[in-house]
Amino acid sequence: MSGTFGVAPYSVEYLVIAGGGGGANTASTVAGRSGGGGGAGGYRTNAGTSGGGASSEIALTLVAGVYALTVGAGGSGTTGDTSTEATDGVSSVFGDVTTVGGGHGGQVSGVNPDGADGGSGGGAGRLSSGVGAGTAGEGFAGGTGGNSAGGGGGGSGSVGTNAADGASATANGGAGVSSSITGSAVSRAGGGSNAYGTATGGGGAGNGDNGDDNTGGGGSGCAPGVDGGNGGSGVVIFALPVQATVTFSAGVTQTSAVVGVNLVYTVTATSTTSETVTIG
Repeated sequence: MSGTFGVAPYSVEYLVIAGGGGGANTASTVAGRSGGGGGAGGYRTNAGTSGGGASSEIALTLVAGVYALTVGAGGSGTTGDTSTEATDGVSSVFGDVTTVGGGHGGQVSGVNPDGADGGSGGGAGRLSSGVGAGTAGEGFAGGTGGNSAGGGGGGSGSVGTNAADGASATANGGAGVSSSITGSAVSRAGGGSNAYGTATGGGGAGNGDNGDDNTGGGGSGCAPGVDGGNGGSGVVIFALPVQATVTFSAGVTQTSAVVGVNLVYTVTATSTTSETVTIG
């Protein structure tokens, strides 16, 4: 994987996922209602299928040097029955590879109605068809809202489902995408459901459930009296030959494991947006 054994440049496999968007309430106290689910964080990889239906990205070769490294936080869900808007997830970065944070879910027509655009888009609020769009090569759009409940958040693997009309109508989060970069298949970056739906790939599943950390899953929408789910934090995973020298700045939390001829690094948190990895 390098021109000369044990010497950079190295071919690098990567999976970069941004933080998921927060889920919304419906700014109402009427039973059977729900806001939209948060969209999953953007999903990019050259070690398998990327998000948004894209194929694997092109091979990456890195010379010896210092590279930017950020794990994006998940967005916040709405609080209680207030009209406070949920927030989007935060981008993740590995060198020149950046993914877009997931879009937050919408509330209701007249009060923050639309799902936000993002890596994957947030589900529209109740009485809204304004779904959040996904980013090309990273994720899919959210689903539309019905007359009582918002739509599901988009996932890296499929769109969030639409909510039908009627109380407690279900809307599921879009599917995630599976990767075996760590040596075993794991699905990540699923969208959050509304309060009554289901989710996979780390997305929040039903009534304020948080997205799973380090999957970029979207937070779920919620029913009255419950907080919207927070989006899950993202993750940066990359694989280098075992002979490569790798060091991290002080604010990086990571683990590593040998997979075949490579050492696979899983970065689960960065304390600032100025963290780095040095490859030699």
